[in-house]
Amino acid sequence: MSSNHSPFHEPAELLDQACLDLQELARHCSTSQQWVIEHVRTGVISYDNAGSTEVSIEQWRFSSQTLVRARRIAQLEHSFDADPQLAALTTDLIEEVQQLRRKLQALQR
Repeated sequence: MSSNHSPFHEPAELLDQACLDLQELARHCSTSQQWVIEHVRTGVISYDNAGSTEVSIEQWRFSSQTLVRARRIAQLEHSFDADPQLAALTTDLIEEVQQLRRKLQALQR
């Protein structure tokens, strides 16, 4: 698997986008809008304005962090035929390892 398609590394240009709607998130993840809706409803991914009252699907907005998470989950599901919950757990672990590595690097300085 090349680094461009790895679920562990994301191209920098994707991280520059601050706020994506449902259609944009689905397009950047190479998935359908229905895939995104199902993953939001099961709690695997979340939209940023989730705390707002009565937010319609058309009003959902997703951060660049959610984009990275959704892409990882989609890639794991596709590459390994992983269950969405298992792909989300794997993504959680990847994110935790990255956070711990950043903390370790900061302590080593």
